[in-house]
Amino acid sequence: MTHLKYFFAIIFSLFLENAYCCTTAVISGKATKDGRPIIWKLRDTDFLENYAKKFPAEKGKYAFIGIVNSIDSLGKEVWGGNNELGFAIMNSASFNVNLNDSAKVKDNEGYFMKKALETCKNLEDFENLLNNTPKPMGLATHFGVIDAKGGAAFYEVNNYTWTKYDANDSNIAPEGFILRTNFSETGKPNIGYGFVRLQTAKLIFDKAIKENSIDYRDIIQKFSRCLYNPITKNDYREIYEKETASDKFIHSDNLITSYGSASCIVIQGVKNNEVPQFTTMWTMIGYPNTCIALPLWASESELPNAVIYNDSLKNSKLNHYNMKLFKECYPIDNPDGYHYLQISKLVNKENNGYIQIIEPIERNIFDETEKKLAKWRNKTPPKSEIENFYTELNDIVEKTYEKLIEK
Repeated sequence: MTHLKYFFAIIFSLFLENAYCCTTAVISGKATKDGRPIIWKLRDTDFLENYAKKFPAEKGKYAFIGIVNSIDSLGKEVWGGNNELGFAIMNSASFNVNLNDSAKVKDNEGYFMKKALETCKNLEDFENLLNNTPKPMGLATHFGVIDAKGGAAFYEVNNYTWTKYDANDSNIAPEGFILRTNFSETGKPNIGYGFVRLQTAKLIFDKAIKENSIDYRDIIQKFSRCLYNPITKNDYREIYEKETASDKFIHSDNLITSYGSASCIVIQGVKNNEVPQFTTMWTMIGYPNTCIALPLWASESELPNAVIYNDSLKNSKLNHYNMKLFKECYPIDNPDGYHYLQISKLVNKENNGYIQIIEPIERNIFDETEKKLAKWRNKTPPKSEIENFYTELNDIVEKTYEKLIEK
């Protein structure tokens, strides 16, 4: 029996390493094309169904938007988001802290981020929240945070202490960005998950810095959908864009986006003189390789119907549509199937893979959003203007996935 327990423990740890490793970044405005800070979270989890929720302002609390697991219809926990004052937060779990801690309180990250979004307007407020939260905090994580004054930092947090890594400090982040997967610099060395993904992220960020090309578009389309493995040195996108669609499979576990990738957010902040409300949460509520990215704001307007909780589906529409395509990408129906991606579903010589169809549509959304933000960031528009744009985005989602699901 002891041998069996040990065996299953090894198998479970390998599954976590291969399937559930978040990739995250905090990027100072000095490292981006337009001078606005960004946080990026490519979320891996076993909760593959997600929706976006608007939380209205209550007495003593700020209005905010965030990503929520669909099993949590009330929104008790939030897995990344931003509030009306431009404070934004996301996290990745850390598996090399609290190792010998017997504290029973744990897994409070989603509750903590919700509280931060309700109560914090800047990094200083967030640090006060960390200091004033009763210990042990039930936290083993990295929080990535930006604010409307250009603040941008990672906080490595355990049950009792926290350490700040400031992306604006050239001694800590000489290139203006900081990356994390699922182990802390302050934790025990060589324990955790996501070592290969971190290696990939470093490669693509270093290349982008040299080319002066870090912006939200690149993070959504080039970084989040990167199909490069730095160990084998195979760029599967480059390889299979030249091959006819087939039933070939690749082992996808150490790619930045893999089987357990449930969502992605790229939150783009504002400059000092801009309306903080137009901090933009670019949101992929589903497997990033098959999910359109949509812009969301913590405004008075209701969020698009495509991303909110749908009572009949017990999920969001966009995630529901996305899951149909996700299952086509991982069609092997046995316990090992999650390792293997049918790559030509995403890219192929015929140029009809899901990524190849989605990205031109996204680029049109990017262009239209930038036109609107050029006005909105300087003066808040009428509520109806944002709602009309959300209606347009809903129509794009419906038409796109109607064609893709029939494909």
